[in-house]
Amino acid sequence: MGWIGETIESFKSIKIRKVLSQAVSFGLIVSMASMIWKGLMCWTGSESPVVVVLSESMEPGFARGDILFLHMNEDPIRAGEIVVYKIEGQVIPIVHRVIKVHETRDTGEVYILTKGDNNEFDDILLYAKDQLWLERQHLMGKAIGFLPYVGYATIIMTDMPIIKYITIGIMGLLVLTSKD
Repeated sequence: MGWIGETIESFKSIKIRKVLSQAVSFGLIVSMASMIWKGLMCWTGSESPVVVVLSESMEPGFARGDILFLHMNEDPIRAGEIVVYKIEGQVIPIVHRVIKVHETRDTGEVYILTKGDNNEFDDILLYAKDQLWLERQHLMGKAIGFLPYVGYATIIMTDMPIIKYITIGIMGLLVLTSKD
C-alpha cells in the first residue's frame, strides 16, 4: 500500500474531535509565537527585534545569513555602531555601520550617514530621493548581538518559495497524521 495509501487511510479515520483539538493546538502555537514577538518588540524598543543579514555588504563583520538582535533606545547614536534602517518606499531594511553623526546645536536633531563595511561608497545613493542623511525615525535599531549563519533558512525560503511551500505542506501532513 505504501506511504501514500497509509496517509489517505489516516485522513479517512480522523475524528472531528481530533481535528478540533489540533486546530486549537495550532491556534495556541500561533498566538504564543505572536505574544513572544510582541513582547520582544516592547522589551527591545524595536519594531523588528531580530533581522537577517541579506547581502555581503557588511562582510567581514557580518556574513549573509547572520541573525542580528536589535535594541532601540534613547541613547545617542555613535559612529562605528551597526544600525538597521528602513527607507520610505523600500520594504527590506538595510544593515550598515554609522560613519558620521551630525547633531544640530539649536534643535538637537541627529543626522546619520551610513556605509556597508564591504562597500566602497557611503549610502547616500540608497536613501530616498534628495535625502542626504538618516534621521532617528528611519532607524529600526542598533545591533547588540548576532548568531552566525542561522538565518540562511529564511534566505533559502525567500529565494526559493517552492522550498517554503514543501516545508509547510510536510509540517501540515505531520500534524494531520500524528497519532497523539
